[in-house]
Amino acid sequence: MKDSERLEHKRHALAHLLAVAILRLYPDAKRTIGPAIDNGFYFDFEFPTTKPSEDDFERIEKTMHDILPSWTSFSCHELSADEAKAEYPNNPYKHELINEFTKEGQKVTFYKSGDYWDLCRGGHPENPAKEIAPDSFKLDRVAGAYWRGDEKNTMLTRIYGLAFDTKEELDAYLKQREEARERDHKKLGAQLELFMFHETAPGMPYWLPKGVVLYNELIDFWRTEHRARGYQEIVSPLLNKKELYVKSGHYDHYWSEMFVANMGENEEYGVKAMNCPNAMIVFGSKPRSYKELPLRLGDTDHLHRYERSGTLNGLLRVREFRQDDAHIFVTEEQIGSEYEEVFKIVDRFYSVFGMKYRFRLGTRPESFMGDVETWDKAEATLKDILEKSGKEYFVLEGDGAFYGPKVDILMNDVMGREWQMGTIQLDFQQPRRFDLEYTDNDGSRKIPIAIHRVIYGSMERFIGILIEHYGGAFPLWLSPVHARVLSVSEKHNAYAKSVFASLRDAGIRAELDDANDSLGKKIRNGKSEKIPYLLVVGEAEEKAHTVAVESRDHGKLEPMSVDALLARLKKEIADRS
Repeated sequence: MKDSERLEHKRHALAHLLAVAILRLYPDAKRTIGPAIDNGFYFDFEFPTTKPSEDDFERIEKTMHDILPSWTSFSCHELSADEAKAEYPNNPYKHELINEFTKEGQKVTFYKSGDYWDLCRGGHPENPAKEIAPDSFKLDRVAGAYWRGDEKNTMLTRIYGLAFDTKEELDAYLKQREEARERDHKKLGAQLELFMFHETAPGMPYWLPKGVVLYNELIDFWRTEHRARGYQEIVSPLLNKKELYVKSGHYDHYWSEMFVANMGENEEYGVKAMNCPNAMIVFGSKPRSYKELPLRLGDTDHLHRYERSGTLNGLLRVREFRQDDAHIFVTEEQIGSEYEEVFKIVDRFYSVFGMKYRFRLGTRPESFMGDVETWDKAEATLKDILEKSGKEYFVLEGDGAFYGPKVDILMNDVMGREWQMGTIQLDFQQPRRFDLEYTDNDGSRKIPIAIHRVIYGSMERFIGILIEHYGGAFPLWLSPVHARVLSVSEKHNAYAKSVFASLRDAGIRAELDDANDSLGKKIRNGKSEKIPYLLVVGEAEEKAHTVAVESRDHGKLEPMSVDALLARLKKEIADRS
């Protein structure tokens, strides 16, 4: 058994242990489900009367510790539907599960340890008392959760626990999580005045001036890199008739997740949630030749998707966002070489941010468009490309887009957390649905193949992760403010203003702090705002026509002239150090 599987079994057993402790302390509680999850476990309960809070965790954990020594084994038992339901009087949740599990007459399994047993499919340690260290787990938090994730169902109480193999691993995780909280993009976004949200537009960020600078720098970098690689940028309508999405196939797969506008004259419009149908329209807007392929069309239009309110999470899950999108139209022979070029762009972008990544190949989902033979061919093509690339990848069966297999970019941030960011999708279907054609070199008419790809992914999510990756201390080229000039006293304000003007005129994003505050306070403010360069000017600097330089990343530097400072800043910005 793999170590990861062994740990999952421990976490599953601890979910059972939590349930029995809750039933001892809250006898009227109704059990529902309790799986193992990343970093631990949870169990959902309905509490008709008193609900536990985090203040009760010490008492619940003590009960778990008292019970654990008696759990020396797990035994499996098979029960009929009626026998199983008898174990849960007045518990509609368990009855619902039992009905599902036994709809074809099969029995259900119960697992028992000590004097507790529960409906379960298995996956436990042989001897929990021996294999689970008492100090390797702890209860974490209480949350609300709808039964089976449906907001139309009863709201239950979910108790989360953390569990690892050892106390040291648990402590390390808690320390890392505390650091992650300090880096939380929602906290830093407010502190650094990058973005905000308002109740009148849930899930739709307001970008504040400093955040717009960061956003535009990322877009400018994208434009520069893609223009040099032959991409052409387009802009397409935000509102499109329903018929466009019916033709593309998105109506059957995405319409429920889109904002819909009902207009007069019985017309129904969808607020754009993806760019691909519009890219198909642009390709088909005039006759095309093989000489134009690969045709690389990029865009960064605003998109909207109706994410459920309970899933919204700062910039990581929003309803309004932009993607660094592109649709590349190629011949079948060009697929391999074009993927190689896209892989080069991925390398370029993620290396600039110091992020490691790997690929995940998603294959044909249950709900797919087209024929199996074409899908098999597309999947074989991508597997061959990935093998030849030498890049690390793994396969996730059934995770492809409805129109084709995809290669997702999984990125690791500075905390070691993995995120799904960009994606590179191979599409044989939509060009056919839109009747797209090009004239080949022999005069025949052929259907192009489309590659859908984003590198950043959602710009909002990427920025949220970037804030946490850097802890708000962005590299100079991305920083909303490059440098702040601090005057030692009012006597030096005139010189401070002249230094500020020189920086600003040279294209440096500079600020001036000539407030009637102490220099210490000005420096503390600059450091709390994570300004890359603080430039102090006082009597000595004014006489020598220099500035005293303190770098956020390199500490105090030698005093230097404004010209020398400009040369340093411009080089650091140009190098994207």
